[in-house]
Amino acid sequence: MAIRWPDGKESYLALEELRKSCPCAACAGEPGLTRSVPGLGQKLTEESFRLKGMQRVGGYAIQPTWEDGHGSGIYSWDYLQRIAPPTP
Repeated sequence: MAIRWPDGKESYLALEELRKSCPCAACAGEPGLTRSVPGLGQKLTEESFRLKGMQRVGGYAIQPTWEDGHGSGIYSWDYLQRIAPPTP
């Protein structure tokens, strides 16, 4: 996936890395009252890395849908900047 930022710089994220970095509670876990709750450790297949669709979430994020049916991850622009590899 290619992203052009407002400053004109570009970032490129492999779909596999994007999916493996899914920030949803099922994939990444979530904070709990007394301790963190880990993610479910979903088994990823070839379909897990094929993008089916993408929607904008307001002006702050995107929400991809994957061929395996997963689609609950909301990737904020700030999060995408943090996980994107630096461009030379």
